[in-house]
Amino acid sequence: MSIKILMVCLGNICRSPLAEGILASKLPETKFTVDSAGTGDWHIGHAPDARSIAEAKIHNLDISRQQGRQFKLTDFDTYDYIYVMDQSNYKNVINLAENLAHKSKVQIILNELYPNENVDVPDPYFGMTNGFEIVYNMLDEVCDIIADKLIAKHA
Repeated sequence: MSIKILMVCLGNICRSPLAEGILASKLPETKFTVDSAGTGDWHIGHAPDARSIAEAKIHNLDISRQQGRQFKLTDFDTYDYIYVMDQSNYKNVINLAENLAHKSKVQIILNELYPNENVDVPDPYFGMTNGFEIVYNMLDEVCDIIADKLIAKHA
């Protein structure tokens, strides 16, 4: 049985596609499945932002075939772990939860690095020129921790 992890951001074109690609590269694909979604519906069916694709490519990851989709209620039952990129995404996802079991699956991703601090992964869409590099490095560091924990627990 595969352990399923979902990465969630606002539009599913910048942060969560990077997080999906990074974490998937650190886990054995025979035991883990990583996917991503957005809380908004603007980019359903679209490829990740070209800047995310380019940043991933620098690190030998190909995320170009990913397709944006919107987070849905059934994701709570499909996925074992749901990591959100910021407090706004957290509120949006938690508001859809129907019970404590659903809510217990949802975590702000950087809490794995900075426990209980609720630090946001900044959205690089409208940001600085090196915003995608900064976000990649943040996600790479936290995905090391997540991968180690998941492998220790499930592999």
